[in-house]
Amino acid sequence: MDTRAMLDSMERVLEKSGIGILATVDADDRPHVRWMTPAVVRGRDGFLFAVTSPEFKKAAEASGNPAVEWQIQTKSLDEIVTVRGQMSVVDNAAAKAEVLEAIGGKLGTFWKINPDESSLVVLETAIEEIIYFKPTSGDRSSAQFGGIHG
Repeated sequence: MDTRAMLDSMERVLEKSGIGILATVDADDRPHVRWMTPAVVRGRDGFLFAVTSPEFKKAAEASGNPAVEWQIQTKSLDEIVTVRGQMSVVDNAAAKAEVLEAIGGKLGTFWKINPDESSLVVLETAIEEIIYFKPTSGDRSSAQFGGIHG
């Protein structure tokens, strides 16, 4: 698949699932995974976004080691997308508004653990690779990304 087809596959699987698993590495080189609500933003191809509190460990982990991996899968596990990239912590009003609009009302759990709406940053993953896998058929495709960011 070409990069456009891979981005389309990622977005389709994300629309079906609404959630993904984010893997980061802390300062002691220990991996951490957690369920997140990622989103794509129209006009920002090649990026995957999420929100968090700047007080949560994943923000410090992404700042200290920006290499991350996402896994997004359908509920039936018939499609699995792995996204590898570099994560930046973005703290500006325009990015926050854009990402919150894209995620919509899917942040119920986040607001329960972070009720302070002013305590929010965007996690922006610049996609380096997408791997698409269909376990039922064994089909696997991947695409490398470079030069599309900016």
